[in-house]
Amino acid sequence: MADDDASRRDRQAAERIARRARTVPRSLGLTLLSALLPGLGLIIGGRKRLGTFVLTLTVGLIALGVYVGLTRRDEVLAAAVVPSRLLVTSVVIGAIALAWIVVIVGSHRLLRPATAAPGGRAVGALLVGMLCFAIAAPTAIAVQSVLAQRDLVENVFVAQSESKSATRPKIVNVKDPWENRPRLNLLLLGGDDAKDRIGVRTDTVIVASIDTKTGDTSLISMPRQLTFMPFPKDSPLHRFYPNGFGKEGLSLEGRLEWMLTAMYQNIPEAHPGILGPSDNEGADVVKQSVGEAVGLKIDYYLQVNLQGFSQLVQALGGITVNVNERVAMGGVSSSNRPPDEWIEPGPNQHLDGRHALWFARGRYGADDDQRQIRQRCAIKGLVDSADPRTLVTKYQAIAKAGKNLLRTDIPQELLPALIQLAMKVKSGTVANISLDVSKLKLKYLHPDYEGLRETVAAALEPKPEQPVISTPPSTPSTKSPKTLLRPGTGKTAPPPTEDLEDACAYHPETDQPG
Repeated sequence: MADDDASRRDRQAAERIARRARTVPRSLGLTLLSALLPGLGLIIGGRKRLGTFVLTLTVGLIALGVYVGLTRRDEVLAAAVVPSRLLVTSVVIGAIALAWIVVIVGSHRLLRPATAAPGGRAVGALLVGMLCFAIAAPTAIAVQSVLAQRDLVENVFVAQSESKSATRPKIVNVKDPWENRPRLNLLLLGGDDAKDRIGVRTDTVIVASIDTKTGDTSLISMPRQLTFMPFPKDSPLHRFYPNGFGKEGLSLEGRLEWMLTAMYQNIPEAHPGILGPSDNEGADVVKQSVGEAVGLKIDYYLQVNLQGFSQLVQALGGITVNVNERVAMGGVSSSNRPPDEWIEPGPNQHLDGRHALWFARGRYGADDDQRQIRQRCAIKGLVDSADPRTLVTKYQAIAKAGKNLLRTDIPQELLPALIQLAMKVKSGTVANISLDVSKLKLKYLHPDYEGLRETVAAALEPKPEQPVISTPPSTPSTKSPKTLLRPGTGKTAPPPTEDLEDACAYHPETDQPG
């Protein structure tokens, strides 16, 4: 016992001698080093056991972070959409930062010279304060971002037991919801609820069919002026509209209330609650009808408020698109009133939120086909802009905009698996299924929905792998390849699918609106 006390007194005496011999610059350097490697300063200052524990814990946490980042990235992303895990993450981040600051302050107290002048102590205190601020500031931003993500998930995505939908499938296997499901079909709705409009019109209706194995995605843009939209025979709405949602003998203006764009608002108003309990009757109506029209079972919908779209683009710092034609920012085609502003043609144009919104919705001097192409390119621009650096540096603004932008029936339970699928989509191809407007009579009163279903089915049919056959070199043929023509038009028929990289490339139109 006496030997232990003597040994302890000897160590304390040695520490006092070392502190007297230590200069202010050396103590500042050691304090900075202890901030970079927590625990090292405690070891140098004489608290070897505690310092070794802290240093070992630090190295272990760094190694764990590297391992998880390299091998468990998908699991981390999946955890980023679970509110309870996000709350725990915010607490852990705060606790680690607090412990780090305590270690820095304690290390400096052990490392500073015992005989330092007041000026030297002030410099040391200033350095410690700066180091603590350098830790506290990014920690506060990180915690706020995690809590913003939690707020976004809780406000946009509701648990299956706490939300109502008349059309979404029930999740059987949360861990692998794509089991025995080769494709996930999402309905993307753009609701134009501007101040000068009554109610909500779904001016943008796009079906995104995703291959759950590869992430390859096919987009089907539905013209908003479609009439006599069908319903499944087992739907209660089929009794009221056996021939589809439409009416004979109406003027062009009268048809406006019987088009696809009006179904979201008009059918729930005429038949409230007909499909059963629902948090968004309009979306359920459109899901059923569009699914029947294209021959797909629509699983979920994502509804975008077009006014909030500009906020999201602004939060991302803008999107970059190729503008192939003059796009009107306003104007009224029916009264021949031109807009005051235009988005001029040009490659790789960086658009802010206001210009991106008009790029997606500008109508003056353009037809629906042109608008649909621009809308798909705007979606592509959003995906391209959501790079990791942007998400990290601007996430709070993005989350705030997303909370005001999105509405969906995707339940929280599905989000982890959906995030992993989204990673496949990011690396996969996104293609557009081209619809022959004239052949399918999409601008007629009674479109050819059977032909539309056949077109979609043919485009989504899995392509068999072609065997590679080696052939001897031959003299190039002078004959031109055969060209497929649209019946009665003399124009080249579009392929069943078109890669968005090609569709959104810069190929300016020769005739520009003005």
